[in-house]
Amino acid sequence: MKPWEVEESQTLLERRWLTLREQRVRLPTGAVIDEFHLVESPDWVAVLAQREDGALVLVRQYRHGAARVGLELPAGVIDAGETPEQAGLRELREETGYEAEELRLLLRVSPEPARGTATAHVYYAPRARYVGAPELDDSEDLTVCTLRPEALLLAIDDGQMFHGVHVGAVLLAHRRGWLPF
Repeated sequence: MKPWEVEESQTLLERRWLTLREQRVRLPTGAVIDEFHLVESPDWVAVLAQREDGALVLVRQYRHGAARVGLELPAGVIDAGETPEQAGLRELREETGYEAEELRLLLRVSPEPARGTATAHVYYAPRARYVGAPELDDSEDLTVCTLRPEALLLAIDDGQMFHGVHVGAVLLAHRRGWLPF
């Protein structure tokens, strides 16, 4: 398959974490889409952290798009000049007060490949340890919590964890044997 040809592109909106472009694209079949909307956003990282005692370190926070509170992995945007691993360690520390000496790449995916440009990098951090209070940004309002792996599976089943990338990462970690339920 061949990529689409961009015949025209204009920026409709440009903000810190979001650029929206409207493009006229020609498909390899010759068909034309006059108004294709491309959402450009930065890559981001999430960390599935597990303490020495087996408990998982998670956060609860409100998600405005879904209009509800969800259970999630600590996560955030990868800053300029950071590697995904560095961002993962930083976000884990800032959001939860935990640190990890090891990160294992669990998953690298495009959360919305049809219209979005971002890549999500998800890591597993065994033996995470608490080192101090979280250091939240002004825009962050979250609660740190810990759950046993089997309780997290129930949280997925009953819809408490609904972020698709996070759910996929938890299930993949289980499949790899890193999270026995």
